[in-house]
This record gives sequence, C-alpha cells and structure tokens, in this order.
Amino acid sequence: MDAVNAFNTELFAMLEMKPPISRAKMMSVTKSAIKAIKLYKHVVQIVEKFIKKCKPELKVPGLYVVDSIVRQSRHQFGVEKDVFGPRFLKNFTDTFRNLYCCSEDDKNKIIRVLNLWQKNGVFDMEILQPLMDMANGTVVPHSAAEGNEVLNIVTHINVLKM
Repeated sequence: MDAVNAFNTELFAMLEMKPPISRAKMMSVTKSAIKAIKLYKHVVQIVEKFIKKCKPELKVPGLYVVDSIVRQSRHQFGVEKDVFGPRFLKNFTDTFRNLYCCSEDDKNKIIRVLNLWQKNGVFDMEILQPLMDMANGTVVPHSAAEGNEVLNIVTHINVLKM
C-alpha cells in the first residue's frame, strides 16, 4: 500500500503545478504507478478521481498520465500482461465525460491522443469511436440498450437531414 500512497502523492502534487507538466514529472508519476502494479485497481481509481476533481486546465495532463501508464505497462510487460489498459476501459466513458469539461483547445489535444491510440493500436476502434463522438457533442449512453436507442435516433436524424 506504500507504493499506492506514493503514487497518490506524486499524482496529486500535479494540482499545485501549472501546465504544461514537465516530462520528468510525467515519468516520475508513471514510474510510481508501475511500482504499484500489484494494486493497479487502486492506481486506476486514483487517476480517475484526479481527472474528475482537477481544474479544467489539468484534464489533459490527466489524460497524458493515463497514456503514459498504459504505454509503459505495455512496453514493460507486453500487451497480453498489461493490467492497466483493460482496467482503465471499465470507466472510460465516465472518465472522458470528465475530461471533456475543458477548453476547446484542450478537446483537440484529447482527440489527438485518441487518434494516436488508434494509429498505434493501443485500443480498438470500437472503443475509441464513441469517445471521439463525445468530443463532437454526440451523447454516449450508459448502457448498450441505450446505445442502440441513441444509434437509431441519430441514424433517423441523419436520414431526415438528407
């Protein structure tokens, strides 16, 4: 649990900083997350909480932390043994709802990260597309049943526009 507390301290120290966050700080946060890999669920929960609670100008650095942790984990342990990526996916919709409470310029940075994830195969397109749509103002539902309903409505609206 000491490693988790160290990660928590490291991450929340970013609240006192002004963006951009230095590369050294990002590496330090990532390194402390990897050290706490045995309690990866706690690490992911802490990052999600940070993104939810931080000021709008720190939303993008929060996303960069997610990116850095997932990429480092995949690099060190391989895609098959990466525990962070799948765990972040569990609450990705809510996390991105919180991320999009930022400026338009920052939304472009978020979309850039999503495009890089797509290009590098970090996450599947089925996961990334709804997150990209969310940036454009399309509502992402809470459940699959709602998803089909929204998809039908959006399709119907698009047909009406033609």
